[in-house]
Amino acid sequence: MKLKLFVSFILLTTCFAAFSQEKQNTAAVEKGLTKISVMYPFAEGKTFNMEYYETKHMPMVAAFLGSNLVKYTIEKGVASGIPNQPLPFMAIGTFYVKNLSEYQAAIAPNRDAIRADFTNYTNVSPVILVSEVVK
Repeated sequence: MKLKLFVSFILLTTCFAAFSQEKQNTAAVEKGLTKISVMYPFAEGKTFNMEYYETKHMPMVAAFLGSNLVKYTIEKGVASGIPNQPLPFMAIGTFYVKNLSEYQAAIAPNRDAIRADFTNYTNVSPVILVSEVVK
């Protein structure tokens, strides 16, 4: 009985250590990355097909980025930060890449294909912000 309890304690301690280490490594990996935020402003009469964006467009762009891509995220706008104000963005797609020059080199020859695909999911021109992750 004591042996079972001891082994369970060791196993549990090991699991906690592994999970806490995983969180720390994830945060450290993001610092210094380049973040490309593609933001789709909300406006009356404008549309956005989230399913297409999630299943077709973003995976297509991610494939162009190859091993330079660390991860990408997709956000759906739900509210403004100020009550009773219009939603600022319908959606935001974000790419985290290791190197900005490699990102630009991968996007340049595919820019026309990316832009041509816009009509499949939106009638909005995106606003793009390129930034560096500092924390």
